[in-house]
Amino acid sequence: MPLYEYELCDGSCAACGGRFTLRRPVTAPDLKQCPSCRKPVRKIISGFFTPSLLKPLSITDAKKAGFTVLKKTSKGEYERQ
Repeated sequence: MPLYEYELCDGSCAACGGRFTLRRPVTAPDLKQCPSCRKPVRKIISGFFTPSLLKPLSITDAKKAGFTVLKKTSKGEYERQ
């Protein structure tokens, strides 16, 4: 289930702090009010985590993954490694 961030449309609240995050199914209807204080809320567009490789892909890793590795021999010509 994805995480959704919400903030109050107006004012602030001691219960939710004016901003909160919820885990909700994608098929759930849009949230219109805060579950704590019942004030109107809007969904915030937030960043997301994308894992990145710590090292560049090596030739042996590429071959193990099923890629064909080519080496440039001259202008416009390549051969398999």
